[in-house]
Amino acid sequence: MSSIEVSQPLEALKKIKIPPGFIGPLLITAIVIAAHVSFGVLDGWEKFAAALLAAVVTESALHKIVVGEWRNLSSAYISGNSAGILVRSPFLWPFALCAAISIASKYVFRFRGSHIWNPTNFGIVIMLLIASDSMAVLSIQWGNNMWAMIAIWIVGLAVISKVNLANICITYVASFIGFAWIRSMITGDLFLAEIAPLTGPMYQLFVLFMITDPKTTLKSKTGQNIVAFLIAFVEFFFRLGEAVYAPFYALFIVGPIAIIGTTLWKEWKEGKEENRPESV
Repeated sequence: MSSIEVSQPLEALKKIKIPPGFIGPLLITAIVIAAHVSFGVLDGWEKFAAALLAAVVTESALHKIVVGEWRNLSSAYISGNSAGILVRSPFLWPFALCAAISIASKYVFRFRGSHIWNPTNFGIVIMLLIASDSMAVLSIQWGNNMWAMIAIWIVGLAVISKVNLANICITYVASFIGFAWIRSMITGDLFLAEIAPLTGPMYQLFVLFMITDPKTTLKSKTGQNIVAFLIAFVEFFFRLGEAVYAPFYALFIVGPIAIIGTTLWKEWKEGKEENRPESV
């Protein structure tokens, strides 16, 4: 596939006008359909529905209780879809519980009025800590059929570029590939085996939704790129330790530290400026 063939659909997709509130839901829906039609990645429609329903109900109830009004459910829809795809369990309750924990984290763990963890990332990590004997996380690759993956990446990057966050995806993927090469040199494993996870739906959800969540990313492009690099850097060590769910753990650690640290640094600088004596 030539660069011209790839760039043409990208340019066409960029020209499509999509209301900001519909970008995430449309993209996650495309991933669900492509992933399930191609490889049947869903663990069951009833389990997927349980995750989606739990996310929507939890969001509606908590926002009404805490804020006093109903809210747009696009965020809950994305979290519910993500939990429905990522969770693997013979039981129904881990799907619902993961989605509920994901949404609840936005209202419980906050700093300066904003939540500090990507909801689904938080829910997945907590479930791995408290219920690893009852659930796992989707980690399959697309296999030899790369067309579904290529289509999702093309659409995903075009859509993410509409909210000016494509730089995060690009920085992370480039960093991941660089660290994969270093790991292959250290472990002796094949380089292609080290970068293979990028071909899986788990990583597509991680890259296109978790690390690009507008509510839990820094405002500056430089800050966003540094955080994306640091996530890949921390993941590098988890992968050396053979942690299967390395990207989730890396984001769980780096994301909140970046948000809290940047906020405190900004407050300190603003306070220093305010306390500076005026020149005579």
